[in-house]
Amino acid sequence: MEKSCSLVVHFDKGTPTLATEIKEALEGNDVASKIEALKKAIMLLLNGKTIPQLFITVTRHVLTCDDHTVQKLLLLYLEITDKTDSRGKVLPEMILICQNLRNNLQPPNEFIRGVTLRFLCRINESEIVEPLIPSILSNLEHRHPFVRRNAVLAVMSVYKLPQGEQLLDSAPEIVEKFLASEQDPPSKRNAFLMLFSCSQDRVVNYLFSNIDRIIDWGEQLQMIVLEFIKKVCRNNKGEKELPRRLKEEKKEKLLFLRGSRRVTPNPSPHQKETV
Repeated sequence: MEKSCSLVVHFDKGTPTLATEIKEALEGNDVASKIEALKKAIMLLLNGKTIPQLFITVTRHVLTCDDHTVQKLLLLYLEITDKTDSRGKVLPEMILICQNLRNNLQPPNEFIRGVTLRFLCRINESEIVEPLIPSILSNLEHRHPFVRRNAVLAVMSVYKLPQGEQLLDSAPEIVEKFLASEQDPPSKRNAFLMLFSCSQDRVVNYLFSNIDRIIDWGEQLQMIVLEFIKKVCRNNKGEKELPRRLKEEKKEKLLFLRGSRRVTPNPSPHQKETV
């Protein structure tokens, strides 16, 4: 059965020599030609046409290219290409892909790390993800927030796999520690989202521990907090403590702000006292 798609892109796939041209361009040394060939190959795959032996050509001549555009197109190609055989077994060639992905998670360039972590969020084959788990976890401590926020999403995606709890059973604990020390708002949001979907007790404990800071959090994180509270109250009608504490904290904050506005400023030293 064909997959549904909200966007149809016309692409002329009737040229009989196109597959040969793509292979020749990928096997060459010109980076610009590789980029155009990868774009054509991706368009062919999206339009339902297959190119025999293309995967082998890609693993031999594209994996080693360091160009950022080539690597980004390579991840897109790997996302849409078949990674399993007719029996559902992961193709042996994926071993080479795993090594390439591991290398992408370790270079000094944060863009390559980030887009590779984002790519792993869309991989459902645990055999591909499992060897990369140590590299994924190490990126939670990367200096750049773009890498950390995608690393959290990758951890969540691994944990949500059918065998995710066996692959990464300590994921909720790791993300909870990450959330406690993280300062980047989008990274905190992603970590909270992971615990929201996988370990709600930890979210409740975190909110009670930071009840006086919620009013100062960013809008995105506050919206997820509100959604979480709605879900908790909907599933447990007796749970009223969390929203009550939040309401009291907001009231105290507003009273403090109003009180600070009413404070009369000190008289200027240049002003004379009136007798």
